[in-house]
Amino acid sequence: GPGSGAPLENANPLIYRRSGERPVTAREEDDELPDSIDDREIFDNPVHLIRSINDPEHPLTLEELNVVEQVRVKVNDAESTVAVEFTPTIPHCSMATLIGLSIKVKLIRSLPERFKLDVHITPGTHASEHAVNKQLADKERVAAALENSHLLEVVNQCLSARS
Repeated sequence: GPGSGAPLENANPLIYRRSGERPVTAREEDDELPDSIDDREIFDNPVHLIRSINDPEHPLTLEELNVVEQVRVKVNDAESTVAVEFTPTIPHCSMATLIGLSIKVKLIRSLPERFKLDVHITPGTHASEHAVNKQLADKERVAAALENSHLLEVVNQCLSARS
């Protein structure tokens, strides 16, 4: 894993330019209005901010690697569902589960409990997509993974802001 001195799986990833920082609208600043949650909010809001999750292998964010894109975030505020599709950088990426877990944990920690989360791999972009998706969809397996202190430490590193 990271820090073990093993060669990187994808040593020279393509790097994508970050989309512009989102302007805050007057509506969002008005505390009287309930904040509805939309795709942009999940991708971009500093609380949720899946765009800034760090890649486990590279000193880059998931957005910079194009692993997450705003167009692949689907939110239905009325039905309290959030679906995020992520695209591993290579079809045999062994970090896919970890990346999905990081996205899921970020959302669990930042969204109201009413939301049902669906984090899955963009169809056709990973060799083990079904196995990874099944793991990410299994609440008990996610909970068990987060009880593993080493794994939790790696997830927290992915979620920590870079100094």
